[in-house]
Amino acid sequence: MSLAPEIKAFLEAGAAAGLPQVWEAPVDVIRKNTQSRPALAGPVEPVHEVINRFFPGPTADLPIRIYRPTTATSAPAIVYFHGGGWVLNFLDIYDASLARLANQSGATIISVNYQKAPEHPFPIPFDDCYSTLQWVITNAALLQIDPTKIGVAGDSAGANLASGVAIKARDNKVGVAFQLLIYPCNDRDFQTDSYINNATGYGLSTQAMKWFWDQYLQGSQHDTNPYAVPMKATTFANLAPAIVITAQYDPLISDGEKYAELLQRDGVPVIYKEYAGMIHGFFTNMAVTPTAQESIDFVAGEIKKLTQ
Repeated sequence: MSLAPEIKAFLEAGAAAGLPQVWEAPVDVIRKNTQSRPALAGPVEPVHEVINRFFPGPTADLPIRIYRPTTATSAPAIVYFHGGGWVLNFLDIYDASLARLANQSGATIISVNYQKAPEHPFPIPFDDCYSTLQWVITNAALLQIDPTKIGVAGDSAGANLASGVAIKARDNKVGVAFQLLIYPCNDRDFQTDSYINNATGYGLSTQAMKWFWDQYLQGSQHDTNPYAVPMKATTFANLAPAIVITAQYDPLISDGEKYAELLQRDGVPVIYKEYAGMIHGFFTNMAVTPTAQESIDFVAGEIKKLTQ
């Protein structure tokens, strides 16, 4: 289908704002320009409890926000890594979408503000995210969650991080109940169909993704490391069951399609869903499109099935 009308209007408004592309201004300016993004997510629905705290990561104390939707003492849990090209974004942008996901799934969500590139390139953001999973497992009783029902999740660069964390968890024989990958960027191959066909005009651009990867990996030395580039894993066998979400007009849709195929090839249960008429970033933007809420409720239902 063609672009959804509300997405077309959103893109037109963004173009009219005339903000610089990510590669056109200093990083601090680009970050400042994201400060209005929570408004796109819409109002935050009430959750039983929201807790802000820090925990000691490998190289820094890391802020986490815990969304607890229930009084249950053994709830499932989602460890969430936000998107933003490993460079941008912050916890507030995700308040509305994660509050709804927590309420709809019954899972306690632990969202981490990992350290960002280019100041903190790979492996620092990845190590922060893996250590968050470890901390959540170790502190399951404190968090009132079931340590056998902890999944990892993320959108865009966060889905890359979640994919890498799921691979390392498997390698280290750490149990993960599921992985939710929302438009993941899991390969550094810019010759895919969607990187070519959706290169410009749909919000996220192929040139922006090249810039983000450059900030994160800072050279080619990590290009075959599956924790950095998950598509490079030698096998995907025995990874956690996956829910993969993509958008029709996203430069990253080929990444999501291919990763889902590789997981299925190696025997991993996969639920794959493409949202027609949508662009990259739609999942969190409930004030922009009703499809955001629809997609959140869909993945919440799938997570319930995997954690019953």
